[in-house]
This record gives sequence, structure tokens and C-alpha cells, in this order.
Amino acid sequence: MPWISAFEYAKATGVMNTHTAHPADSPAALIRLQDICFAYPGGKVVLDHLDFTLRKGDRIGLVAPNGSGKTTLFHIIMGLIRPDAGHIEIFGRAVKEEKDFVAVRQRIGMLFQDADDQLFSPTVLEDVAFGPLNMGKSKDEAISVSRRVLARLGLEAFENRITYKLSGGEKRLVALATVLSMEPEVLLLDEPTSGLDERTKQRLKDILRTLDLSYILISHEFDFMADTVTAFYTLRDGKIVIDSDLHHHEHAHSHPLGRQPHDHP
Repeated sequence: MPWISAFEYAKATGVMNTHTAHPADSPAALIRLQDICFAYPGGKVVLDHLDFTLRKGDRIGLVAPNGSGKTTLFHIIMGLIRPDAGHIEIFGRAVKEEKDFVAVRQRIGMLFQDADDQLFSPTVLEDVAFGPLNMGKSKDEAISVSRRVLARLGLEAFENRITYKLSGGEKRLVALATVLSMEPEVLLLDEPTSGLDERTKQRLKDILRTLDLSYILISHEFDFMADTVTAFYTLRDGKIVIDSDLHHHEHAHSHPLGRQPHDHP
């Protein structure tokens, strides 16, 4: 059948609906955004009265065109930018000021789109231990946690590697280690497969499957997301919408999640 974009299909059939609340007996909300509005100075509206809830156990995939507001949404959750309007509640508490977000950043780990934005210490072990140290762990505790995380990611031999000399894929995994070493309750993963070869992507899939964490994963790699998320969303007109239908397209296979246009390696 001819391929059409998710947005064209949604407009024609109405299959995409605004993200709605979970049933009353659902787990407690970890992140709740209500009526969030945001526009960059002099630019168009990016988020327009957006509502969203992440609950314990949720593993949400988020796919949308570049510039639609995916990374902006993450930055708002982390308090790196502030919305023009709306209400943010995280772990059951309203968060508004910088002091509120300091506590949030100790419980939510964000993997940035560019690993170089996350790595700044001379060696891998120093980078991974930085977060635990700043959360009050002793040097020995921080090193122990860091070594355990590196081993889990198959990076035991990387302790003394010079960070800036790592390959792009190696940097992505080390950046993930810096996040996991802080023992977060929620992960925000912004294009985690960027720069990874197929073998490393598979390793990352295996890691995500074993984590007992809720997360939101931004990616354009639909096959990767289909193996790692349990719900599939997109951003349209500044709002989060759900797309849970099959998408049959020209290269003759179908996915259990979503109609979004996407790439296959």
C-alpha cells in the first residue's frame, strides 16, 4: 500500500489522540506535566498546552520530526529551561525553582543527545564517579558504584581510558554509565543509539531490558524502539499524542507500535 506520513494518516482518520490520563488504579505518577506552554524568544510555539504523565513501569518511546520539541520537553522536565506557562509535578511534588530541580536531577538521569556535553573528566572512571561523589558518596563508595556500572555495560577495561579519545559509540556508553552510576529512578534518553554500531545497539537493547526503571526514549530508529518501549508517542502541534496502530509500509513488514515515518539501518 502507498506510504503516507503519520500526520497525514492522523488527519484523515483521527487515530491519534491527545495523551490522556491513566486509569484511576494506575501506579502513582512520577512525572506530571499540565498545560505546558513554551516558545523560544522570537520563535514559534514549541509546546502548546501540553499534558503528559509518566508512571512507574512506563517505558515510552517518543518519535517526531526534528524541531518538534522532543529535546525541549526533556530540558523542561530537568529544569534546564522553564516553561512560559503550566504546572510541573515530579515525584508527587510541584517543582518551580532551581532548588526544586536540584533534587529532581538526583533522581532523574538524562542522557544528552551529544555525549560530549556529558563527559568532561580526564578518564572514564573519573567521569562515571563524578555524579556519585557530588551526591555525597565517599570516594571509595563512588568508585565501587562506578566500577559496578562499567562492568554491567561491558566497559570494565575502560576505567583509565582518556575520555576525549573514545570513539563516538564508546562515548555514548560511557555517558550512559555516568547516568546509571547516580542510581536514578527515571531515565530520559535522547537519541541513545546515535553513533552506535549494530553490535553496540544490541548491547544497549539488552541493558534497557534489564533495567528496573521507567524511561522516555527519543529516537528516529523505529526498530530499536519497538524492542525497548511499551508505548509509543509523538509530538504534533505542540502536544503529545498517542499512536498505537500498525504501520504497513512499502518495504513489506509491519510493527506493533506506531505509524511514524522512520529509518531502518
